[in-house]
Amino acid sequence: MDAFYASVEQLDNPELRGKPVAVGGSSKRGVVSAASYEARKFGVRSAMSSVIALKNCPELIFVKSNFKRYHEVSDQIRKIFHEYTDLVEPLSLDEAYLDVTENKKGNPSATLIAEEIRQKIKEKTGLNASAGISINKFIAKIASDINKPNGQKTVPPDEVLEFLERLDIKKFYGVGKVTVKKMYRLGIFTGLDLKQKSKAFLEENFGKSGRYYYHVVRGEHHSPVKPSRTRKSLAAERTFSENITSEIFMLKKLETIAEEVERRLKKSKVAGKTITLKIKYSDFTLQTRSKTLPLYISTKELILENVKELLFQEPMKNSVRLLGIALSNLNNEKGKVPKEKVVAVQLQFDF
Repeated sequence: MDAFYASVEQLDNPELRGKPVAVGGSSKRGVVSAASYEARKFGVRSAMSSVIALKNCPELIFVKSNFKRYHEVSDQIRKIFHEYTDLVEPLSLDEAYLDVTENKKGNPSATLIAEEIRQKIKEKTGLNASAGISINKFIAKIASDINKPNGQKTVPPDEVLEFLERLDIKKFYGVGKVTVKKMYRLGIFTGLDLKQKSKAFLEENFGKSGRYYYHVVRGEHHSPVKPSRTRKSLAAERTFSENITSEIFMLKKLETIAEEVERRLKKSKVAGKTITLKIKYSDFTLQTRSKTLPLYISTKELILENVKELLFQEPMKNSVRLLGIALSNLNNEKGKVPKEKVVAVQLQFDF
């Protein structure tokens, strides 16, 4: 979907149409969750602080998020997807992979199917969608951004290698800003530059990710579309109105966050072994501290006990603006944990 949250707000509030809109908080501690295309022209982007966003665009209009409404629209869109295939893998409320190799319409053209789906979304919701069509998820994902907003791009099999070779490396899905800078330093600016590097070279410089880069630049990505994705982690975090300077105050905040993590774990009926503490300092530097436990945990008490240990692992280097807790290495893979182990950590499952 194109600028999904902001587009829904403009749809529901006609006075916002054609104006620069940001979904999020307008306070000095606020963060932009989504920006309309009118706002993006001024350099406003998601995850940008509200202060910087307003500096870039003084006429920016902030709107509070309404996730109940976003879920409602997302459900309408997914119903359209399932008219064509049951192989739908949601990535978020506004994005999904569809495998239409064999589809319910008997249409042999993925390009025409994408056009039909986009038209139906427009008719049903009034919103614009973009699509990428190709031989695998990696290339389709990249292609979906090529003709945004309200467009689509097809990369047929015989054009895949040329498409990837000409692509700027920063447009490769899975290559973040830090990696882009490293690749630039190594003389890798395009897919062709990447393709000319050996697997050994890429593994030496990028570890396991190097193997991934070696294969995807050759059009090799064998991940199937999975209708039910296994959750990898559960987390909660809070940004504070005022910076926190004392560990005592941090513990109070972490107790509230741990309660939220417990609630989400119980709702999903999972427990986790690896606990991570996320700390964002007032200078916006980010630090994470993790530990893996011998047993799965799910209660606030056990979460908080381990988070305390991580908190006091080393002194705070600055005042803190955000704290978060994540639990990963979950027991939601089939057959991963015997029933008695789950009971031991106070999580009852119905099998």
